Parts: sequence; C-alpha cells; structure tokens
Amino acid sequence: GTFDLLLIAKYQRRFPEFDRKIISMYARGMTTREIQGHIEEIYGVEASPSLISAITDAVMEEVAAWQNRPLEPCYPIVFMDAIRVNIRSDGTVSNKAVFIALAILPDGTRDILGLWFQENEGAKFWAKVLSDLRNRGVPDILIAVVDGLKGFPQAIEAAFPRTRIQTCIVHLLRHSMSFASYKDRKAVATALKAIYTAVDASEAEAALGRFEESDLARQYPAISPSWRRAWNEVIPFLDYPPEVRRLIYTTNAIEALNAKIRRAVRTRGHFPSDEAAAKLIYLALDATSSEWKRSVSEWYAVRCQLAIMFEDRFPMA
Repeated sequence: GTFDLLLIAKYQRRFPEFDRKIISMYARGMTTREIQGHIEEIYGVEASPSLISAITDAVMEEVAAWQNRPLEPCYPIVFMDAIRVNIRSDGTVSNKAVFIALAILPDGTRDILGLWFQENEGAKFWAKVLSDLRNRGVPDILIAVVDGLKGFPQAIEAAFPRTRIQTCIVHLLRHSMSFASYKDRKAVATALKAIYTAVDASEAEAALGRFEESDLARQYPAISPSWRRAWNEVIPFLDYPPEVRRLIYTTNAIEALNAKIRRAVRTRGHFPSDEAAAKLIYLALDATSSEWKRSVSEWYAVRCQLAIMFEDRFPMA
C-alpha cells in the first residue's frame, strides 16, 4: 500500500500504452496465449485471454473505417496481387485469397487501398474489387501493374477504360523459366532480355521473332506462345522511358508487402473468421506503412515522365 503501479495505476481499468503493447505483439504474429505469457514474464502482470481479445477486437472498428474511407480521385500507379490465408468456416479450414491493392500517390508515397477476402483468386472477383474502388471515389488509375491472371486485364478495362495495363515482366520471365531446364535457364533469360529491353515495340517484336527461330525456342516450344498471349499487355511497357520501366516491370513492391503479411500469419495456422484475419493483416500493414518515410526511388524523374505522357490526367500536371 506504499506505492502505485506504473504500468497500470490503481483503480485504472485500461491503459492506452498497455493496449498498444498488446496490439504491437499481436501484429507481430503472437497468439493470445503467447501474449499472455510474455506480459506475465516481462511485467509480472496477469492478463486474461479475454482481456487480450477485447483489446485486439477493438481494432475492428478502425479496420472498418479504414476499409471504407474515401480514396483519392486518381492514382498514378496501382499494383494488385493476392495472397492465401487459411480461415475456418463451417467447421472446415479453407485456403482463402486476400486481395490487396498498393498505390503510388502523386507525391511518390505509397498507400494500401484495402483488403478483400474471397475463396478463390479470379478475374471475376477482381472486377468487384475494382468496382469498390470506383464507389470509394477513384475515377481514374493511370497504370495498373498485375500478374498474368487470365481475364484480369479485361476486368480492369471494364472498370477503368483509360487505364494502361502492365503485365509484370518478372512474372512472365518466371513462367518462361519454368519450362527450361536448369542448364539452359541462363541462355533463355539472356535471349528474352532482348525483348523487354528493346527500344520500342517493333524492335521487341523482332527480338521475339529471332527467339522463335532459335534452337532454344524449338527445344522449349511453350515459351514463345506465352509471350504472344501476353503481348498486348507487354507492348505498353515498351513506350515508357527507363525510369518508369524500372518502377513497373515487376510487382516486387507488393510482393515484399505480401512477404511481411505471411511472416505475421505464419504462426497462426488458421484464423477463426475473415474478421480475425483482417484484423491481423491490417495491423501488419499498418506497421509496414509506418516505415514508408520517403517517396519511391527516382520518383521525381518518373513524375515528370508521367506528367508528359498523361497530360491533364496526371494530378500534378
């Protein structure tokens, strides 16, 4: 009776700093039981699982507000991808797709536009995601960078007719490498590099033609058709200057984000609901976005090029 606790004062039922510590541990992938044991070990305070759940559940209001917030009228570049998370539903665990959209703002900073859950990744659900973006105040996207999902470009064109669609060149290369034996991969990569580093579309077409006539193409006949099928989404890439090409030739920006989400959810095994998964993923994204202090690399040069290419559509033109 001669002293007061510093972590939680006498008669105080909740303490913001204590809540933040619990939420921080939860965002790093710790389970409720692990958080309980950690708090007891470090602070000598017993926190029940129900208290920890109540503190983390309070985040759901923040998640709902974030998910439904109004968005900017135009985004210069948006990367779109999906990851897989195990979620229990009706007594069984299913592997659901979590759709994520990462945008580059006109000032070069990054923003995550939202999270969407669906059983399978497909162009049909991406169409619903894009419709949601329009309903939240996004009438225009200049460049959309996507993987090679079938039907994805058509879904984007339906929602944003003026958007330029860029298929991830790295995804296309990885797909090509999957057909080649290990000893020939370097030679295949060198031959394909002449296509996506070409000066313009006609030179790229010529490079693809030379590859099609090569021994490598005859040895691995599935590679050339994969480039032909994606050619309409490859061609826009060849119109951009080097600074823009370096930014959009790969979806690495969103894949790095996905890797951090996977680290956070790996220890869970599965989640009891979509809401529980959304809560943890949101906290992991919030922790990641707080580290984004600067604009993306070479943004000044990219911004100048976009302002020239898109004229009055670019917000800062």
